Amino acid sequence: MTTFTETEERQELRRQVAKLAASYGREWFTERARAGEKTTELWLEIGRLGYLGINVPEEYGGGGGGVGDIAAVCEELAAQGCPLLLMVVSPAICGTVISRYGTEEQKRRWLPGICDGTGTMAFAITEPDAGTNTHNITTTARRDGDGWVLSGRKIWISGVDEADHVLVVARTEDARTGKLKPCLFVVPTSAEGVEYTAIPMEIVSPERQFTVFLDDVRLPGDALVGGAENIDGGLVQLFAGLNPERIMAASFSTGLARYALERATAYAKERTVFQGPIGGHQAIAHPLAQSHIEIEMARLMTQKAAALYDAGDEAAAGEAANMAKYAAAEAACDAVDRAVQTHGGYGASQEYGMAGLLVAARVGRIAPVSREMILNYVAMHSLGLPKSY
Repeated sequence: MTTFTETEERQELRRQVAKLAASYGREWFTERARAGEKTTELWLEIGRLGYLGINVPEEYGGGGGGVGDIAAVCEELAAQGCPLLLMVVSPAICGTVISRYGTEEQKRRWLPGICDGTGTMAFAITEPDAGTNTHNITTTARRDGDGWVLSGRKIWISGVDEADHVLVVARTEDARTGKLKPCLFVVPTSAEGVEYTAIPMEIVSPERQFTVFLDDVRLPGDALVGGAENIDGGLVQLFAGLNPERIMAASFSTGLARYALERATAYAKERTVFQGPIGGHQAIAHPLAQSHIEIEMARLMTQKAAALYDAGDEAAAGEAANMAKYAAAEAACDAVDRAVQTHGGYGASQEYGMAGLLVAARVGRIAPVSREMILNYVAMHSLGLPKSY
């Protein structure tokens, strides 16, 4: 008989991360979020124990694992009530791009800090007037002697206030064709001309969102990922980071869903109305059982996407990563809504913390790519239907 399980090493990783996150817990997490404080203590401990850079090659301070490993870390943190959005950004997107396409000097300069948590890196692609259509990005980079000058504006950039650098997607002119094409630059958040403003959010999270302004930011030539002359690799680099982003977003959502379902199930077992625990009534039990099924299906698709990506099958990984992100976001929204309903009036109270998950789960249907764009992708690439946008 054959069974589908992750390796024992991966399962042990999950157990250890879950144990660590549980030692902090949801109450600790929300107290800091509501007080406007950070979860730096947890972030640095994740780094110290080797989990934060587990997907980065060992020679640069990482664990030598794959996206499946860092996704497992992300999921288990969220499942214990400590979802860290910067897990998606710093080690998964930025760590992957620099590991695969950075020069040797760039890898040695930036990857160790990403791995131990002391050099967190943000990621900036979205713009106010571009949104989902990244072809309309107007942030530009022009040559200035041996360096570059960046100008533009980015929005919905996570954790800039906690990052030493931000990986910025800009466009620069091809000297041969005159056309603008994407390039990736590592920009110090302390650089002259870099300013950022927090966006007020309803989400209960210590990690904040920002609008970032780049006003003639001067950078050295080696700020360009891949080296000063590597202006042809930006598109490949960008897509190399987007599949891990979707896989991590799926893990983030499934972790949130697992946490909500666990809390709802525990409450349904102990809350007695009429003749017994409310979990004995099908009106409560069936929706929770349905969420368990949906979560497990999303987790399987996420693990499949990670396995394909780590095996180097980019095309199949792209399809699976999009599907995983879609399925996980839907499962999370349903699980949190059902958890609130299970708690009845207490579902809206701060005491039980369910309502605070509603916005966080709902954002999963929007970011980092909307459910509608995923459906467009699947319709066109998986089903062969005509392009609709």
